[in-house]
Amino acid sequence: MIELTDTNSSAIAAEFVRARTRAGSPAMGMVMTLIIVVEEDESDSAMKAAQRASHEHPARVLGVILGDGRGAPEVNAQVGTGNGWSGETALIRLRGEVVKHPESVVLPLLLPDSPVAIWWPCHPPEDPATDPLGALAKRRITDAAAARRNKARAIHQQCAAYAPGNTDLAWTRLTPWRALLAAALDQHPLKVSGASISAERISPSADLLEAWLRDRLRVEVTRVVTDGPGLTEVVLETKEGPIRIARPDGRLATFTSPGRPDRPIALKRRELPELLAEELRRLDEDDVYAATAKRLAKMQVQL
Repeated sequence: MIELTDTNSSAIAAEFVRARTRAGSPAMGMVMTLIIVVEEDESDSAMKAAQRASHEHPARVLGVILGDGRGAPEVNAQVGTGNGWSGETALIRLRGEVVKHPESVVLPLLLPDSPVAIWWPCHPPEDPATDPLGALAKRRITDAAAARRNKARAIHQQCAAYAPGNTDLAWTRLTPWRALLAAALDQHPLKVSGASISAERISPSADLLEAWLRDRLRVEVTRVVTDGPGLTEVVLETKEGPIRIARPDGRLATFTSPGRPDRPIALKRRELPELLAEELRRLDEDDVYAATAKRLAKMQVQL
């Protein structure tokens, strides 16, 4: 990594070229630009997660740390390639007046003719699509479960401000649960009369799962508070008996269905790099998430 102090976008771009030359790879096959807006104390873990995700999605990764907005503008950066990265990386620290206009630094560094994704590991803006950096991206990834302030309301705020291209890792965590529930109803094409979800008291994923079940099955969904971790059980009631997925330990689930013996299913809680890589696989609108976000926002208004 090369340290650049009191620098600018042109110097960072020039260092990318020099780094590629030193690596002997003028064209690194990068398929996108990933912007990460992160705080200083979260930057190491966020960049490591992006590094692992970049093995599947070679990218130019731009970490952006927004510091104190007072005083003269200052841009410092660490730029490099290799060392576990499949593309180029820069960790950019902004201070002073430039904090109010971070897009002026980031825009010249975007890869030409390739998509842009942005990820807020914590503290997402209330409206990602209108955020100065969010407006540069086709895919905007938040994580309501990582919010430090107003955590109980974080996913509701994101759903209320939904725009095409938005997603949240609380939704990504539901992928295996939704797949299992859909497969269960394929195996048992029964009418569902009700459902219940057991999860921690504050669980953005449980909120989204409730909205998804209400939207898809048109049934009432009850919530049961548990000690977790995360989601612990989902039950679909049918006239032949319950369809149940129970995961009390966050690793192994038990699948119960009418007329069949219980069977164990691997349902381990997934790590952040895997979740991020999944969201970077698609850059078009997620229609199912859009409908779920709309339903959750409507449910909140009705409370």
